[in-house]
Amino acid sequence: MRAELLVRGGTLVTADEVRPADLAVAGGRVLAVLPAGAACEAETTLAAGGKHLLPGLVDCHVHFNEPGRAHWEGFATGTAAAAAGGVTTIMDMPLNSSPPTLDGVALRLKQDTVRDLALVDYALWGGLTGENLASLPELEAGGVVALKAFMCNSGLAEYPPVDDAALYEALLHTAATGTLVGLHAENECLTAHFGRREQDAARLGPDAWAHARPGFTEEEAVQRALLLARETGARVHFVHVSTPAAVRAVSRAKTEGVRATLETCPHYLSLTDDDLVRLGAIAKCAPPLRPAAVVDELWQAVLAGEIDCIASDHSPCSPDEKDKGRDNIWCAWGGIAGLQTMLPVLLTEGVARRNLPLTQLVRLTSGNPARLFGLAPGKGSLKEGSDADIAIVDLEQTWTLRAEQLKTRWPLSPFVGRTFRGLVETTIVRGQVVFRNGNVVGSPGSGRLLRP
Repeated sequence: MRAELLVRGGTLVTADEVRPADLAVAGGRVLAVLPAGAACEAETTLAAGGKHLLPGLVDCHVHFNEPGRAHWEGFATGTAAAAAGGVTTIMDMPLNSSPPTLDGVALRLKQDTVRDLALVDYALWGGLTGENLASLPELEAGGVVALKAFMCNSGLAEYPPVDDAALYEALLHTAATGTLVGLHAENECLTAHFGRREQDAARLGPDAWAHARPGFTEEEAVQRALLLARETGARVHFVHVSTPAAVRAVSRAKTEGVRATLETCPHYLSLTDDDLVRLGAIAKCAPPLRPAAVVDELWQAVLAGEIDCIASDHSPCSPDEKDKGRDNIWCAWGGIAGLQTMLPVLLTEGVARRNLPLTQLVRLTSGNPARLFGLAPGKGSLKEGSDADIAIVDLEQTWTLRAEQLKTRWPLSPFVGRTFRGLVETTIVRGQVVFRNGNVVGSPGSGRLLRP
């Protein structure tokens, strides 16, 4: 056997086992998974002794904002951050680009704009607003992996929320086509009411943001959407779930045959409402960060297998959009830059601190999202014939994040100054090294557009 690349001496992590193995790569795919030390000729050999080989992460929820808002984050810097974090596939949301991805014309514009920019492979979401129901077929035909809807104010006038009637009609359509619908589930009426109440009382600090979006507003919206999914037979996926009550609601619905899945995010598993108060606008997101007891309970749900996948919800913006909230949290853009730090957070808070099995980590961050969004078996695993997307990780390395290490457009992260256990040393996309020892070495435009 002759390989183009041989990754030698590492410990392979799959969804089922952890064992010493060598990986032979040819033509961008895994040629063979070999016993450690097995004979194999290779053009290039990469030593991975003492390191773990994980399938590259599949992040099903990022905001790269292109075209139109690349000054917040674009595909060039966003996929560089992905590579630095061991993420080899991203799925970009339709919201923050201008125009948002709400029809076939906007989808083709995005595809054309980003074609020569990506360092890692990527797929695109389409939008669902209630005003673009007639455009859903052309988005589906254009290859979007899913459709994204807000059940509350998105923060952008050009992307209005869906009401129950529009959501019901959209779910009837997608039940027939099989398209997945992703939902930002918070109750619009209640969050708007609570927000007005806080502002009328001149409560402008970060804690007011959390008070205006209590956990039950998420739980109510999740339960309402589950009812519509049950009645229509559609597939629904709840993005960035932040409360154990919402997780339990989805778990119960699954036992009743509802086709529902959910994700949570690293910031809901590592930051608290105290961090929001301490850090201010840089930690503003929706839903907001929750109390420490909720974080612990959410981890219990992860360990119990009640959460399908973990995604970054990487949603950065320019510094001026955060600075607007310095004295008034309501003026700041809500979003956390967490793509590059997703794997280190989970290795630290999950594997090292809570004994999260590495096999379960792989399922949550690679196998499950690839399967749910129609990108398996090429993505999400390291089996013979799959894409050779590999994150080589030193699980024992302890390090502290500095702002200058961030590859995003702006070095703004609530995790700067935080110490992690577990370091991404090398990232490989389809057999090509794109990140190595702190440096991005891949070529923009080498990332490929994926369709479900």
